[in-house]
Amino acid sequence: MSESKTPETSEMPKYPNVKIAVKNFGPIAEAAIDLQPLTVFVGPSNTGKTYFSTLIYALDGVFTGHSKFPGRFKRLGIHGFKDLLNQNWDAIRSILKKLNTSDQSIKFSDLPPEIRASLESDLKDPESTANELKRCFDLNSITELIRLKNGQRSEMNVSLEVRRENQRLWNFNIESCGSNFAVRGSVNEDLMIYDKDSLISHSHKELDIDDLFFRVAIELDRHREKRFYLPAARSGIMQSHRVIASSLVERATRGGLTPLEVPTFSGIVADFMQQLILYKESEEPDKEMQHLADVLESDVLAGQILMKPTPSGYPEFLYRPQETGEEVRLTRAASMVSELAPVVLFLRSGIRPGDMLIIEEPEAHLHPGAQTEIALTLAGLVRAGVRVVITTHSDWLLKEIANLIRIGDLKRRGVQQLKKMESIHWLLPEEVGTWWFQKDGIVKHIPFDPTEGIEPKDYEDVAYKLYDRSVNLQDLLEKAG
Repeated sequence: MSESKTPETSEMPKYPNVKIAVKNFGPIAEAAIDLQPLTVFVGPSNTGKTYFSTLIYALDGVFTGHSKFPGRFKRLGIHGFKDLLNQNWDAIRSILKKLNTSDQSIKFSDLPPEIRASLESDLKDPESTANELKRCFDLNSITELIRLKNGQRSEMNVSLEVRRENQRLWNFNIESCGSNFAVRGSVNEDLMIYDKDSLISHSHKELDIDDLFFRVAIELDRHREKRFYLPAARSGIMQSHRVIASSLVERATRGGLTPLEVPTFSGIVADFMQQLILYKESEEPDKEMQHLADVLESDVLAGQILMKPTPSGYPEFLYRPQETGEEVRLTRAASMVSELAPVVLFLRSGIRPGDMLIIEEPEAHLHPGAQTEIALTLAGLVRAGVRVVITTHSDWLLKEIANLIRIGDLKRRGVQQLKKMESIHWLLPEEVGTWWFQKDGIVKHIPFDPTEGIEPKDYEDVAYKLYDRSVNLQDLLEKAG
């Protein structure tokens, strides 16, 4: 893989600590998962890996990211936040007076009750939460998310807690039983809204409402992030998104003339399609993301992914192999190309440091050698500050992730004998969290072992069974000969 400059170990990206716990959620009996810079879900099919990934995506949408502030802070926007300050001018004036006569900062508890209630409104709004869950999971009712046990649906619980270091920033809880759906949450009273020492300029003029607004707006804007979900069906969608979009538009214009029953997509598929349909090349791409895209094209795809506008307005995506230079449609390229094309496109014009990227089975349709290359891309994303979640069945991918963790540990210990390529791509043990999903059981954390690496128990079981069977069959062949 080509060379790139990456941060030193002391410069690892700063993420809020996010913990999501569920009970009786879909096929999952119980789970409590800490999201890491790279979070890996493994385990048999139909055990809830996609369910949990979709939940992460949905909650990210409800709160506009898993960051220092709940979504309401960010969705107010600059003008909305200023209006909120002006509507509570008397209380804000007393806060300004305190700031100008002391070295104190503003905590959440210092804000007027009306502002606190407004900023906490997302944490107490069951309708918006239910709507996003139903949209992402393509459901008619939240009841469908409650786990069935012995033909009965019991109570479902979902909790989200966001922390920084040892301080809770905010938390959120869902409880659903039958048709009852309730949410509750709160922002930590001690959450720092405005840190005078770090945000105010060194000039000694008194702070006024415009300065306060400007400084807080900067702080809020630091925590904007986007979410991206690459579903397992991405290959087929990449090959047919223009046909699907054209068909939906055509059917929409005929709705009053013919009986119409249009099947719906899940929110993650609909969002993915929308991102493809509205795709435009960025005029100012992020250099690190662009480099990762270029390396993925040269080292894995052996060709370029191109975007061309069409008269219909929908972009057409093409593949240009290095060997021939001939542009071909994705339907004529290897399945690997359709699988990785959206990764390249989103890296080139979409994903930025601080964003969330969820990929289902990044190893799909890839040769084992290419699967290990994907691990390097994931490490590059982490180094660049992207929070990544993947589901996987690939032992090759897990083994290479384990190698990258070993390299990171060696770098931290100051070992100098690493090869040039090994000094470029690495992860730290605390940056990776691997979770094993099992049928009707509790989701368990798989700790990294310096010797064994990342080894799910069921992988070992399969390996032992295959070995025993091979030995028995070889024995029979020898006796038959």
